[in-house]
Amino acid sequence: MRTVDLFSGCGGLSLGFTKAGYNIVAAFDNWDEAIKVYSQNFEHPIIKLDINTLNGDYDAIKQFDPEIIIGGPPCQDFSSAGKRDEELGRADLTVEFADIVADIRPQWFVMENVSRAPKSQRYQSAIKIFKAAGYGLTLETVDASYHGVPQTRKRAFLIGQLSGVDNALLPYLTRKSTPNKVTVRQYWAQIGKVLDVEHHYRHPRSYQRRGIFSIDEPSPTVRGVNRPIPPNYQKHHGDTCHPSANVRPLTTLERSYIQTFPLNFIFTGSKTNLEQMIGNAVPVNLAEFVANCILEFEENKVNPPAFIRGEQLALL
Repeated sequence: MRTVDLFSGCGGLSLGFTKAGYNIVAAFDNWDEAIKVYSQNFEHPIIKLDINTLNGDYDAIKQFDPEIIIGGPPCQDFSSAGKRDEELGRADLTVEFADIVADIRPQWFVMENVSRAPKSQRYQSAIKIFKAAGYGLTLETVDASYHGVPQTRKRAFLIGQLSGVDNALLPYLTRKSTPNKVTVRQYWAQIGKVLDVEHHYRHPRSYQRRGIFSIDEPSPTVRGVNRPIPPNYQKHHGDTCHPSANVRPLTTLERSYIQTFPLNFIFTGSKTNLEQMIGNAVPVNLAEFVANCILEFEENKVNPPAFIRGEQLALL
């Protein structure tokens, strides 16, 4: 399926869809540092483009004749880690994504964002644009830790099928790839790595939250900042050990593994930029799961399996 990735970042969504067998024909982003990393890891073109400046002229995207458009519009204006202010401008890109899809009319689209995004006015405006363009929509928040990602990271996926019906993919998206959440230790074993710590630090947004986690649980959400333990850090009641023990933040590359980027993925640039890219990325294995949901739906349209028939009846 010919695929275009808007807001590609360093390529988590692209890589997941590639692993599922999609043909990524082009990617777009407006951050030079992310474009450099992306171009070192993919053969198809990545084009620098400020989508906010298109003013309805989508020829740069349309020329690739996409069957599916995927993308994660910047989420900082929706995120609990951000200001939660839709008027800052980045939330407008969600509406612009919808306008692009409505104009080009690919058979499918996938829009990823933080779990609280669907509550926003801009997101609801985008939904209206998709519906007016004739898309059947499925919206579901998916926890990455049940899909091969050693991280508790919940993301909202809005999937649209041209001339489709609403909630058609819900039975697929609500399934779990694993019965239990994937822990850091389990994932490290899968990729042939061994951590030199039993506990790691993730700087909390406030000291009302814990900052120390065991590798025998999923990592907390990887964010765009990665700070050392402050000298005055006081043990939180939820911490899995005392901060004086052998505890450290995960390194930049270790955080990329938590996002399920492969060991051979090339990351070049400043530590600050790489931490931001990795924190913003869609986990590769989560993207692959969503990509496979669409493929399974297409394969099962004529003769859906029993679990799909049962789920659809339950949704009526």
